[in-house]
Amino acid sequence: MTDLAREKEWASWLRLAIAGDSHAYHKFLTAFTPHLRVMARKRCDQLGAPASEAEDVVQEVLLTIHLKRGTWDPSRPLGPWLSAIVRNKVVDSLRRRGRQSVPLEDVIATLKTDERIAASDRIDIEQILGKLKDPQRTIVQSISIEGSSVRETADRLEMTEVAVRVSLHRALKGLAALYSGRAT
Repeated sequence: MTDLAREKEWASWLRLAIAGDSHAYHKFLTAFTPHLRVMARKRCDQLGAPASEAEDVVQEVLLTIHLKRGTWDPSRPLGPWLSAIVRNKVVDSLRRRGRQSVPLEDVIATLKTDERIAASDRIDIEQILGKLKDPQRTIVQSISIEGSSVRETADRLEMTEVAVRVSLHRALKGLAALYSGRAT
């Protein structure tokens, strides 16, 4: 299958998902996630993020797609929208780590797409976070929503950084499974 045909198929599934078809959403997530992992690894490599950061980026991208899928304009290509999300999440990851070597154009592109969270998105976020128990809820909120670093979150919750990363990964993986129809 060509890249264009694959993107058109993904776009048709995402359109159906936006309209409420959970089966189409599951198909989209199942087909897109392996490609997303490759994109995240490449983007991490390009921007100097450690390879270990790629899976965290994958989970954050999946959550962002879920929260922001209604903002995608179905009359526009899906690939650039997805690529922008991946780039932004890698840049966010580097920002949280205090890295200063992010290319300026990537930071500018990220800042242009940062917006205040709309009321409808806040409701979605609250519903999604409501499916998590503490400390996972607090960790996802702190890192994925508020943009705090793993270190800041660990210090605030009096946990190790490893425990925060594990908890974040499990929470995002659980949410991705829940919203793709495979609740764990």
